[in-house]
Amino acid sequence: MPPKKAVTLNFWNRVTANARRRHLFHDGDSILLAVSGGPDSVAMLDYFAGQARAHRLKLHICHINHKLRGRLADRDAAFVKKLGAGYSIETTILSADVKALAKKSGTGIEHAARNARYALLSKTALKKKCRLVATAHHADDHAETMILNLLRGTEPKGLLGIPERRELCRSGGTRVELIRPFLAVSRREIEEYIKFNALPSRKDHTNDDEHYTRNWIRGTLLPLMLKKQPRLREHLAELSGKLAALLPR
Repeated sequence: MPPKKAVTLNFWNRVTANARRRHLFHDGDSILLAVSGGPDSVAMLDYFAGQARAHRLKLHICHINHKLRGRLADRDAAFVKKLGAGYSIETTILSADVKALAKKSGTGIEHAARNARYALLSKTALKKKCRLVATAHHADDHAETMILNLLRGTEPKGLLGIPERRELCRSGGTRVELIRPFLAVSRREIEEYIKFNALPSRKDHTNDDEHYTRNWIRGTLLPLMLKKQPRLREHLAELSGKLAALLPR
């Protein structure tokens, strides 16, 4: 079994090397971290906290309660608040009545939650003067998105998956960008990092409900495909990169 330090440094080096190659963040940046309390976002918080001093990063945490899971969601919010205090990072807790928003807009819960989440992250980033907003999407999320779009039927741009960097919002002369530094690592690597560093996290059991197609892809289809082709994530990422070079921006 590899020592904790080796696992941690290997993980940090992979994420940092990709971030430098893609110019995701630079020394002195102010970054708003979107932290749900799940393993992915907790690992992201721990990574940036570990980089903050060396790279003079100014960090702020934002947690959004979607009001979909009752007391469990409230406990998630309290957990993130406590987590932020443990890292001595200022934390903003916000909420959105996603069910009401979905009903009002005539969209699905997932779509309404996404819109509400990015709207609140944009507002908070501008308020806190953060140039970047970081989310913890990883390589498996990227693969799942491409497969989901393919199953639904998509234009070529639907096979671009999740971009590592894009504009999130703009206000006057201020531009905020969304970055996904964890697209360079897999869910398994994140889980290993969490385990070796004994990091606490919360589990959202709604992610196990395979009534939702994305959850079925995550829990059933993608694992089957990876058994047949272990490098599927890399192949999909390569395809996405080739398409990005061909498609108009």
